[in-house]
Amino acid sequence: MKEIVLVKYGEMVLKGLNKRTFEDMLTKNIKRRLKSLGHFQLTSAQSTTYITPLEDDTDLGEVVERVGKIFGIAALCRACVCEKDFEDIKVKSVEYLDDILSNAGTFKVNAKRSDKAFPMKSPEICAELGGVLLEKFPNLTVDVKNPEVTVTVEVRDTNAYVHAENIKGAGGLPVGSSGKALLLLSGGIDSPVAGYMMAKRGVHIAAIHYVSPPYTSDRAQLKVETLCQKLTEYCGGIAFFCVPFTEIQEAIKDNCPEEFFTIIMRRLMMEIAQRIAEKDNDLALITGESVGQVASQTMAAMACTDAVCRIPVFRPCVGMDKTEIIDIARKIDTFETSIEPYEDCCTVFTPRHPKVKPRLEDIEKAQSKFDFEPLIQKAVENTEMKTFDYRR
Repeated sequence: MKEIVLVKYGEMVLKGLNKRTFEDMLTKNIKRRLKSLGHFQLTSAQSTTYITPLEDDTDLGEVVERVGKIFGIAALCRACVCEKDFEDIKVKSVEYLDDILSNAGTFKVNAKRSDKAFPMKSPEICAELGGVLLEKFPNLTVDVKNPEVTVTVEVRDTNAYVHAENIKGAGGLPVGSSGKALLLLSGGIDSPVAGYMMAKRGVHIAAIHYVSPPYTSDRAQLKVETLCQKLTEYCGGIAFFCVPFTEIQEAIKDNCPEEFFTIIMRRLMMEIAQRIAEKDNDLALITGESVGQVASQTMAAMACTDAVCRIPVFRPCVGMDKTEIIDIARKIDTFETSIEPYEDCCTVFTPRHPKVKPRLEDIEKAQSKFDFEPLIQKAVENTEMKTFDYRR
């Protein structure tokens, strides 16, 4: 019995004349994700991608797990391929659904007949197939409002398809369809979530991280690289830029008022990130900031940070509380790594009493007392890059 995976689109269906571009990008993302599992034929029609394995021993469970993390997909399912003949649909439905229906108490049949030339209308398919299944599985009763199992028959252009388990997809838009942006990736909980959320909107992310040895350890950098690798399951390949930041932080400590340390540090991080973004053709920056979470994330502080920015700064977590962010971090498997006790450079020289409502003119005056430009250039020149690819 031939079995395939049906992938149903989400908001891609609203893209009108641009829809084909999104479909092509989604197809490429699926192919990359499934490359190590074997050979597949991918075809698209009627807002659905059909994933057909070309080898008998393909692990379709693993296919579903991987494809379920690809953005741009609203739902997916394993389905039995039938001829567009009701007798074939009946026989294969009983065989294909045996395990799930033998262990269920209630069910209903749902039919979708996109091929209007098929001789039976949708209500007829539901009634006839429902009767067959009731006869074959005496443990079942019909419940059209809240069934344990919904058996779906889709009659399409070339074949009919039967399935009973619809799996929710990752949603969003295909990664790469909305351009590129650079994620300021710390070792904390929030920034990986921010990267995930922007990737869900079709943004292909790169990541930048700042290290300050000897104040930060190799374990802290390894922790961030682990987070980067975990994000590839959703975001695809990620270019990772590691910036030496020790001299800049020491210069801030030696030349700026203590209450402004964090904000000036953030401004210089943004400046370096923009220069890296320009080289990497990234159109925006992404941060994990949430309003009011810490002193550097008050509205006044963020305004002082954004004053140095020449490209957009996306903050997808800005209106979320910590529990919401943690829920997503657990979902994408970054939480346990994020809480490992290896601190990043944001904890270096933390002021005892940071300014929570800074004025931009005060920040600019304090920062101007030292020429940071040579250190910024040096940091950019000595930035190291590596690439993290999806691997499994």
